[in-house]
Amino acid sequence: MATKVFVTGGTGFVGANLVRLLLERGYAVRALVRPQSDLANLRGLEVEIVQGDLTDANLSEQLRGCQVLFHVAAHYSLWRSQRQALYDSNVLGTRRILAAARQAGIERTVYTSSVAAIGVPPGGEIADETYQSPVEKLIGDYKKSKYLAEQEAHQAVAAGQDIVIVNPSTPIGPWDAKPTPTGEIILRFLRREMPFYLDTGLNLIHVRDVVEGHLLALERGRTGDRYILGHQNLSLKDLLQQLADLTGLPAPWGTLPVWIPLSVAWVDECLLAPLGKPPSVPLDGVQMAQQRMYYNPAKAVRELGLPQTPIRTALQEAVDWFLQHGYVKSAVQSSSLPRPKG
Repeated sequence: MATKVFVTGGTGFVGANLVRLLLERGYAVRALVRPQSDLANLRGLEVEIVQGDLTDANLSEQLRGCQVLFHVAAHYSLWRSQRQALYDSNVLGTRRILAAARQAGIERTVYTSSVAAIGVPPGGEIADETYQSPVEKLIGDYKKSKYLAEQEAHQAVAAGQDIVIVNPSTPIGPWDAKPTPTGEIILRFLRREMPFYLDTGLNLIHVRDVVEGHLLALERGRTGDRYILGHQNLSLKDLLQQLADLTGLPAPWGTLPVWIPLSVAWVDECLLAPLGKPPSVPLDGVQMAQQRMYYNPAKAVRELGLPQTPIRTALQEAVDWFLQHGYVKSAVQSSSLPRPKG
């Protein structure tokens, strides 16, 4: 009989790619899906859907019969008004699902943390798994909640559970339906809505390599260890230039002084949001962008065999997926874009 795995967050970007890879490799998949979730990313797949939430009292019953848990689900938001939802979902939700996994007899768990939980070293250094920013130095409640959620996993390991922690950096590729903040950058580029950019940097990785890293962590990861699932450190300028090279569209003109989005974000979140106006720019997001968020994935490459697909390939596949699914039609008809170069 096929190994049965339980996946949380299966309708999301990483989760949908993980479910596809699990099915390709012969696993039987049961996915926890909230009643209000959009199931488009799972449509047509042979997946057992279980409707529920991380707050459900019967989580252990929903897990029963599975041997493996991939806890991918997380609440992502940079809005300060979402503070409580972040801690409820990411910290308390992780505590609940790990407790339920123990009760249900799950043999091994792969917990999806984030490089956000690791933080950024001072002076623009490149971080690996041995680095940890003090929690008070992490910018924003999303990063803090992911750090605290990771501590829940460590505590569960100390209590005897077999858990491996993976810390994806910034994935790029197909099935970014929501889309993610990086997917939004690609879309704004395609729609010609990005004349300027902030001088920041990210570690990027093909989403297919991220989900391959999840399976490799299941097979080879050491209990209680964390593994950065990343690949290439790139400035935002270099990322946009690669998109320009792929599509034939012009790169943005230049950098935007950080005081402009900082001012807009402060007014939005501190003055207008309390009056009921939806904010447009998250203050935490602008503050994060002032740092170069660079990471070293050498441990995952060495110990797990994490693949390192060229970022150009990931960008190409992301562009193709957005075009094929009509994401640029609101501003530019996809037929009017240059055909992506091979």
